Amino acid sequence: MELHQLTIHELHDLLVKKEVTSREATETLYRRIREMDGRIKAYLMLTEEEAFHQSDQVDRKIARGEEIGYLAGVPLGLKDILCTKGVRTTCGSKILENYVPFYDGTVVRKLKERDAVMLGKLNMDEFAMGSSTENSGFQITHNPWDLNRIPGGSSGGSAAAAAADECIAALGTDTGGSIRQPASCCGVVGMKPTYGRVSRYGLVAFASSLDQIGPITKDVEDCAILMNAISGYDPYDSTSVNVEVPDYRQSLMNDVKGIRIGIPDEYFIEGMDPDVEKSVKEAIDLFKKWGAEVRRISLPHTEYAVAIYYIIATAEASSNLARYDGVKYGLRSKGYRDLMEMYSQTRAKGFGKEVKRRIILGTYVLSAGYYEAYYRKASQVRTLMRSDFEEAFRQVDIIMAPTAPTPAFRIGEKVEDPLQMYLSDIHTIPVNLAGIPAISIPCGFSHENLPIGLQIMGKHFDEGMLLRVAYTFERNTDFHLKNPPIA
Repeated sequence: MELHQLTIHELHDLLVKKEVTSREATETLYRRIREMDGRIKAYLMLTEEEAFHQSDQVDRKIARGEEIGYLAGVPLGLKDILCTKGVRTTCGSKILENYVPFYDGTVVRKLKERDAVMLGKLNMDEFAMGSSTENSGFQITHNPWDLNRIPGGSSGGSAAAAAADECIAALGTDTGGSIRQPASCCGVVGMKPTYGRVSRYGLVAFASSLDQIGPITKDVEDCAILMNAISGYDPYDSTSVNVEVPDYRQSLMNDVKGIRIGIPDEYFIEGMDPDVEKSVKEAIDLFKKWGAEVRRISLPHTEYAVAIYYIIATAEASSNLARYDGVKYGLRSKGYRDLMEMYSQTRAKGFGKEVKRRIILGTYVLSAGYYEAYYRKASQVRTLMRSDFEEAFRQVDIIMAPTAPTPAFRIGEKVEDPLQMYLSDIHTIPVNLAGIPAISIPCGFSHENLPIGLQIMGKHFDEGMLLRVAYTFERNTDFHLKNPPIA
């Protein structure tokens, strides 16, 4: 097996045994990126100087006989929405094309403290607004399973890089499915943690009550390793929750006997791709075979999820993105006559079509005369959706459903139909609205050899249960071992 194909834990074992160096692994990954990324277009920028400096430091520690952690010397990719000190952070937007943060986000700092190697920043839908990575202000990322198809979004660069072995693992962010849906499209593992489990400090905000950082990895064990690294209370984040973080690797048991699995009627909808339905139901049957108890449940307010999300998320986006006006940082238009013209010209040139669409919608639902009719009503129904999950979890331990209603669709297929694009996240959005954790793992392939994801949802701060169930499935199937044709 080539070095670029390794998982975090496999590379760690080789580093500890001194069978390979971190520099060798980093060099191999950069060769892989140069070979593949002209077609995949996962990276927006590379940080080779910093990466080799870090890998050499780890190699010196190993040579001195010092003990190293699981992430030490491991080359990782970062979604370009996470602030990195001294390295451009664009959020996939022209308005921040030349923005260089003066600080590291908390998760970036935690990875650096564990001596991880940062390869570069990964492409994304502009300000995390999209389901296909076609809304990037710089380039479209391609799915390594079929270069004519989208990798999902908004963390499409992270998922594509992990699937194409252009990094050992990556971090993404999930506002309405933006880790899980691209993980499903690209045949990798993606976890959206409980809201408040991982600090959002240094995550450029899209929708503050929904955004969450999480791992995108090649297997479930790597997901547990990254969760150990990035989880925990942070006083710099007012939404961070001060609860104990377990060792998630202790949750990796190949056993689901007696676990109660809920199957929501509302998630198996008309119009779902038949290959998706078949693969997910076959996966559920396997859990029955392994001793889990499967029962039907109802989440009755699911039908309102997409409408609620696109009121709340756009309202928060309208507020969060008001800061990009050409005054303090980012793009400033030239040739304006007064302050209002500077504002309007800067935002017109700096933001893409989808971001403008969401700002306009969010401003509308927050405006005088419409706040009560839209935003307040959406917030009330969001509370009912949380109650649906709370009631369901009185009956079951986890909930299973498809991650996305279809496999990856063709590039350009839904660009002119925003509503069809928004429906790509119909199965993932409820998790963000409720603030609960969820993971997507590969569970099958379509007749066109495109990956299909199984979504497992859990109780607040019960990521360990999700990892246990996902690990059991992974250990007893081989879907995660298959490589994209481009590889």
